[in-house]
Amino acid sequence: MKYKRIIFAFCMALSISCFVSFTLVSINFGYNDTFMSTWLKIWSEAFVCAFFGSYFFPIGINKLMNKIQFVEESLNRSGKEM
Repeated sequence: MKYKRIIFAFCMALSISCFVSFTLVSINFGYNDTFMSTWLKIWSEAFVCAFFGSYFFPIGINKLMNKIQFVEESLNRSGKEM
């Protein structure tokens, strides 16, 4: 449990950076003889950014969400509050 947030951030960063960088490299450069080297270079850079983002952004977003007061109104079929 101690390392849950770090492991979660690592897994999220690994999967998202891999998916996004692969997609963008294949769209922008196509599949050629330098595809793997280009993709691995861009993926390694994207992973560093994604790891720090997936570790620190949820902290700030969670603090922001705790400040927002959400109001839910329950309505029955006639449209009146219960």
